[in-house]
Amino acid sequence: MFKYKNIDINYIRYGNSNGQAIVLLHGWGQNIEMMKPVGDSLTDNDVIIIDLPGHGKSEEPKDIWSLKDFAQMVYELLKSLNIQNPILIGHSFGGKISLLYSSMYQVKKLIVFGSPFKVRKNPNSLKVKALKKLKTLPGLKNLAEVMKKHMGSNDYRNASPMMRNILVKHVNTDITEDVKKITCPTIIIWGTNDAAVPISDAYELESLIKDSAVIPYEGCTHYAYLERLGQTNSIIKSFIKEK
Repeated sequence: MFKYKNIDINYIRYGNSNGQAIVLLHGWGQNIEMMKPVGDSLTDNDVIIIDLPGHGKSEEPKDIWSLKDFAQMVYELLKSLNIQNPILIGHSFGGKISLLYSSMYQVKKLIVFGSPFKVRKNPNSLKVKALKKLKTLPGLKNLAEVMKKHMGSNDYRNASPMMRNILVKHVNTDITEDVKKITCPTIIIWGTNDAAVPISDAYELESLIKDSAVIPYEGCTHYAYLERLGQTNSIIKSFIKEK
């Protein structure tokens, strides 16, 4: 556990402690388990996966955190572990935190999956069909059941009063200008059928980040990175090895 702003932050660290630090951040209403299928393929590296505050085994913030508070929390946790210049991998809300972090601190490389960055209407209207599709994929059926309990269009309804306030603040935070400051190499993986954050946002993100590229997953949803897990892990491994 890591203590930040008087709350306990849960994280796991595994793999090669002498390798490149890779930090994985999950989406809203999720937890460490959602990023382990990616982290488990990267154990030649120093893998850190965080339960974001108010998720998993991490305590809720005691006041309404801004997106910057989440990014600073990640920075302070990594600082406590003597980690500098990490590779960040984030999905959805975790991707938004990763984008803001990368505009504020030194990051070696950045990988985001379906990450919102601007204010739009109904940003959390995730479709049940995304979960149904995950159930059909080998090894992901149980993960889909876990997701079903925590996320999707019920994000707001399922959240505690504090987390509802934080969710509203997150949804109404536009980081377009911050994103323009990102200089590290960036890969943007996105499902063409993402009902939560449209594929058009991926290409807009690409236009804002100087050294970036979109990799579209045809026919995939907001959980594209899991729907084509093997492809995702192969892309990440190749990207990490690039100088």
